Amino acid sequence: MDFRLTEDQRDLRRGVRELLARRFDRDALRAAVDSPGLDRGLWRELGAAGFFSLRLPEEDGGVGLGLPEAVLLFEEAGRALLPGPLVATHVAAGVVPGAAEGAVVVTSASEGLVPWLDEADVALGEVSGAVAVRSVDPLTPLHRLPSHGGAVGAEGLSPAGAPSVVPTRSAPAERWPTTEVAVLLTAAEQVGSAGRTTETAVAYAREREQFGQVIGGFQAVKHLCAGMLVRAELARVAVRAAAVTGDGVEIAGAKLLADEAATANARDCLQVYGGMGFTWEADVHLHLKRAWVRARLGMTGARAEEVVAASL
Repeated sequence: MDFRLTEDQRDLRRGVRELLARRFDRDALRAAVDSPGLDRGLWRELGAAGFFSLRLPEEDGGVGLGLPEAVLLFEEAGRALLPGPLVATHVAAGVVPGAAEGAVVVTSASEGLVPWLDEADVALGEVSGAVAVRSVDPLTPLHRLPSHGGAVGAEGLSPAGAPSVVPTRSAPAERWPTTEVAVLLTAAEQVGSAGRTTETAVAYAREREQFGQVIGGFQAVKHLCAGMLVRAELARVAVRAAAVTGDGVEIAGAKLLADEAATANARDCLQVYGGMGFTWEADVHLHLKRAWVRARLGMTGARAEEVVAASL
């Protein structure tokens, strides 16, 4: 079986990358960090481009493609650190009117956390009484469900205020489509981030000089970059294979590898950057913070390990 991307798949990936480069470049990313909020214009443009309706049948107004193609889109979204409840809105297309076109923003509870609750038009499932928490990622506002009390994790989340207002519309949880799809697309975002931090580290290592030579010539830096590439590619292969098989155990394993690749690669990228990587002006820390948050969404590492272990 040939797992290489087809020409159509490469064109699809290229088109999404060009769209995001035009509409959500580095200047837009930093502006979003300084003034957080969902760009409704960009959301509608994503809808018009078929981002959310990609897997809907053509007779229903969709693009008529499958999960392997959706994974390519979400890799690009993770690479660009595109904010918003992308996974929930994509999975809700065809279930929630307006989601496919990007006219409606959809969110859903995941592992006791609800991202972008205040910005969402529709919240799938029961989210009443959700409490705002301080998110380590400035581009991912979070709420926590009351049934998941206590600390939200070691990644910088802590209680931060009274219950938030629930969105104006909601849909019952039983209408939420397959959970495995959401887990896999979240993993695809992690893969995109892991690939981007690898590219960033290599580019910086080629231009930064110390002791009269570029730091990429030092063995320690070479090893860091090589390890980043291996992690990113292993996770990418696992995610794309799971997109083909649709197997729940393979999806859980892919999420484990993708979470590790995104978080470890962001940390190693910080090491390559040195002190510069820890400054607010660099974007590396944004990838690490988003990776921490995504690792808590869709399926946590502990639950993914249980799924994989139970199949052995």
